Amino acid sequence: MSEATERNWRDLAQAIIVQAATDYRRARYRNIKRPYQADTLREIDSIERFFRSNWFSILTSLDGRQLLHDLKKDMGLEGRA
Repeated sequence: MSEATERNWRDLAQAIIVQAATDYRRARYRNIKRPYQADTLREIDSIERFFRSNWFSILTSLDGRQLLHDLKKDMGLEGRA
């Protein structure tokens, strides 16, 4: 694989993770404004499962559980499910 192709794959993987983090923050804020909306809760659960998935570990060497913890901490959601 060429260096450019490899860089493109890394950039795509990074973009997927950044988008997941953005989507997670938005869903969490929606849940704060309007708690217990089924669609929002499903989205939060789905993104949390992504951060803990094998697919996430294939995309990056980051620790998905730690990233999820850090996102919650940044949002002041420590200790919340």
